[in-house]
Amino acid sequence: MKFLFLAIVALWVVCDMLVLVLANPQFPEEMYSFDRNSHVTYKYDRMGEVQKQCVSVLSASSELRYEYSGVTGMKGELSFVNGDWMQDDGGKFPIMPFDPQKSPGTLSENRTPMSLVSFWVTDVDHDHRLKKSVPINGFMVMGITRDGNLVDNANVGNSGFQLWPSHSQLSILFQGVYTESKKNGGERVLCLLGDTVLPTREANPANPWEWMKNPGDIPLSEDDQILLVLHYPLSFTLTNRMISGELRSLNREANPKYFDVVHISSQLGKSVKYTFGSQQIVSKACNPYPYKDNLMSDGINAYKGARFCEILEEITREKPLYVVPNWRCNGTDDFCSKLGPFLSDKEVKLTDGGFQDVKLYMQDVICEQAGTNSNNAGSAKVSTVFRAVSPSENQYTAAKRSGSSNMSLATEGIWKSSSGQLCMVGCLGLSDAKRSNCNTRICMYIPTTFSLKQRSIILGTLSPIDNSSAFFPLSFEQLVLPSELWNYLKVTRPNYSYSKTNLAGTVLEKNEPFSFTTVIKKSLLTFPKLEDNEAFLDSLSLLSEDLTFHVPGFPDPMPNVMAPRVDIQMEILSVGPLFGRYWYAQNGSTSEQETPYHTDAAELTEKQLLINVSAQLSLTGKGYSNFSVLFLEGLYDPHVGKMYLIGCRDVRASWKVLFQSYDLEAGMDCLIEVVVSYPPTTTRWLVHPTATISIESQRTDDDPLRFNPIKLQTFPIIYRKQREDVLSHRGVEGILRILTLSFAIGCILSQLFYIKHNVDSLPYMSLVVLGIQALGYSIPLVTGAEALFKKMVSESYDDLSSELESSEWLHVIDYTVKLLLIVSLLMTLRLFQKVWKSRLRLQTRTPVEPHCVPSDKWVLLCIFTIHVIGYVLVLIIHGTKTSQKALNKYLVDRVNSHPMSGWATEMEEYVGLVEDFFLFPQVVGNLIWHINCKPLRKLYFIGITLVRLLPHIYDYIRAPIPNPYFSEDSEFVNPNLDFYSKFGDITIPVIAVILALLVYVQQRLGYEKLNQVLSFRQYKLLRSFRYERLSSRSCESELVPGTNGAAAIEKDQVDVE
Repeated sequence: MKFLFLAIVALWVVCDMLVLVLANPQFPEEMYSFDRNSHVTYKYDRMGEVQKQCVSVLSASSELRYEYSGVTGMKGELSFVNGDWMQDDGGKFPIMPFDPQKSPGTLSENRTPMSLVSFWVTDVDHDHRLKKSVPINGFMVMGITRDGNLVDNANVGNSGFQLWPSHSQLSILFQGVYTESKKNGGERVLCLLGDTVLPTREANPANPWEWMKNPGDIPLSEDDQILLVLHYPLSFTLTNRMISGELRSLNREANPKYFDVVHISSQLGKSVKYTFGSQQIVSKACNPYPYKDNLMSDGINAYKGARFCEILEEITREKPLYVVPNWRCNGTDDFCSKLGPFLSDKEVKLTDGGFQDVKLYMQDVICEQAGTNSNNAGSAKVSTVFRAVSPSENQYTAAKRSGSSNMSLATEGIWKSSSGQLCMVGCLGLSDAKRSNCNTRICMYIPTTFSLKQRSIILGTLSPIDNSSAFFPLSFEQLVLPSELWNYLKVTRPNYSYSKTNLAGTVLEKNEPFSFTTVIKKSLLTFPKLEDNEAFLDSLSLLSEDLTFHVPGFPDPMPNVMAPRVDIQMEILSVGPLFGRYWYAQNGSTSEQETPYHTDAAELTEKQLLINVSAQLSLTGKGYSNFSVLFLEGLYDPHVGKMYLIGCRDVRASWKVLFQSYDLEAGMDCLIEVVVSYPPTTTRWLVHPTATISIESQRTDDDPLRFNPIKLQTFPIIYRKQREDVLSHRGVEGILRILTLSFAIGCILSQLFYIKHNVDSLPYMSLVVLGIQALGYSIPLVTGAEALFKKMVSESYDDLSSELESSEWLHVIDYTVKLLLIVSLLMTLRLFQKVWKSRLRLQTRTPVEPHCVPSDKWVLLCIFTIHVIGYVLVLIIHGTKTSQKALNKYLVDRVNSHPMSGWATEMEEYVGLVEDFFLFPQVVGNLIWHINCKPLRKLYFIGITLVRLLPHIYDYIRAPIPNPYFSEDSEFVNPNLDFYSKFGDITIPVIAVILALLVYVQQRLGYEKLNQVLSFRQYKLLRSFRYERLSSRSCESELVPGTNGAAAIEKDQVDVE
């Protein structure tokens, strides 16, 4: 037995080590990393053909004058990604087919197909460099797609054709030469021969891809007669930045491999050196500097520090700019519906000047900032490309396109710290040397002053320089979360200007009248407030952190029908005089000479009681499209934990919609009142830790901008200090598990000692009782409930899970619990073995009367039938509670949750009920067996009952959902389900206590006395059963040594022991 115990423990430790290794595969990266091109051999076996086919290029080449920056440098400078390609509209010979069917699992059906091409220089053979050329290898991927970017096969180097719904792609391998020419002011030229596998066209020119109707293998043809010529400017400037080229077939038109000429265009990338030399064009738009506009007329300050280039590149990196509708335009429809200087497509025109879902990207931002001095931060030269993206395009892919079109604007300009204005001139599409398309002025600012109506980190306009390209000035901005604002301006200290605190005071008076409840709240409960033991700015920063929450929510009150969940983000922008967080003031650089940041406690409060706050509320979900973002400003009362706010929502739309609205503030509807109630920081174990949000419009019923009141309740939120309590809460529960399991082991051990001195009652202990207990100890070990529990936490809340997983003492607790479960299981199995052996011995002593030996057959059948009926009833009752289903819908829809089906969840819950009623089989067995003995020790069955009742008592006295970071608070008891409610936490312990009392009475009185007590005249409550109990004399004689073969049985007993 000892060997078995040690073997099980050792096996469990080994399994745990394997789980840890598999769950944390932190192996050196070198074990798995390898270079896919390490064995690629680049060929130059077609150089003779290259000399023949590229004779026109080579004849015009000049001696190489380019200063090489090595092989890696040439690869970067001559490669481009996501350029454009096209064939002539009247062409008869397309290069590839396209399947317009919708790609599974995407929205590509509604998107416009894009013809993209990418080219990489894969090898430069400097060893065989000639006077006018250098051999190179290249790789091209071209295709038509709705889904996204082309598949990057540059590192694979395999040519071929791929086709699936909404995507076609052709890969071509090239080898050829690099040359330079003096044409067009100096250019770099690549002339290459390609080798690939082309899709085969049918003979019918009207339908060359007829084979696409029958899915199957794609007919392909090898082709090595492909010529690619690419032209690069020798010096990239504003008007000379295009990469152009042609892909031609060297076959004759009669050859089925022939295709029409493919025209390729792209622009310079970040790796190419840009030459700022367009001062004359820039001065056309920006002289005199700064250009006078109205963007900064409302007292908004612009950034003038030394980190302008760094901030600009960070803000615009792959992030779209929001295009502001022309809501102030009062011209003709054609004039007001123009998208600035861009030539809009059909989808943009359908927005009717509202520009919904139209995005503007700044690509390849090149910023060179001059040195600073003691008086200012100097100046900077900036070059970038503005690209407008239609709603019908794939936003992610379109943002990475490099081709030039009438939806792109190449720009160059200057920024000076004296004004903070970035002024640039823009050239639309394919600019020529005469600069005829450079008629757009761009003015941009990075604001450092924020208010209720100004929450943008970038403000800018596109306006015409002269009347030759008249359009209404197009405004753009970038709205960001406060956390991103703090990241950009972590050294410069931005400020916030409050303007709605007086109106917020009226909201307070209307929503918080004097009442007895308010007095109790202020005297007994504590809400997030300024910390007395912290510095002033530190305390403000910590309060801002406590008031910020990102949690799901649901309507309040809960509707009877299933409603979609809403994700709520409450971002605090400023608290009192502090904008953002205080950490940047402590850790940031002090190199910039800015105005000292003064603080005054008198500025903090209104009447020394209320704190000025500004925030941003984001609601994401069905039915909340009009409230995707609310800008808030008002007062916070730390005594009752409520915010009284004035909200503004952006309602800027087409001029046709808003020309009759006279009560808007900068295009915003600010007639909105918002009240946010926070849960207390104290008594959180007894109070729902949820916040409530109320949003109401103050407009009249006939106003088109009015909306119905919105009331939301969040899922549980947790404050900064309570995050540490999550660890302690889990630790407390772990310690409770250890204590209860230790007590249960003591109870089982006492029963083992008890049966040594009460052998006659041992056969009458129910095996079903022991089986239920063994099942309860086995489930956590077999299913790994604790490990699964941690995994779900880690997926949902990364920050907190790192603290949980790195806590060594929690690991110690978890392993201690597992060890105690193993000990409890082995001791229960030992008890099961003793009962089983005692019944076998009893059966060998009375072979003629086997029905006199206690059997659990009828006990098991009775208990199984009752529990099956009970489980079916639970499923029926649970299915009829539609309102509870709605709540469960919200609970199941948590981020990264792993919901089970309804019957499986109820099964898991019902297992806990079976364990709670573990004495029920003993009560039934005592009635069947007519016992007149005491098979169970009082410490055993009363102690195990207390162990089973402790989780219910704990669930009843604590808060219903104390910790939102845990999906399930225990292995079996889930208070979110109606099966284990507060009523269940009372009813189940009462029934368990009744079962313990029944066992006590049955053992104390015995069956005969109990039958007499429960008899009323000639009526008897307890009837005789088929089972016949052995007489006491028989039992006693069987236990006397030497009687009826007792010696042999004693030997068996020694073997069992």
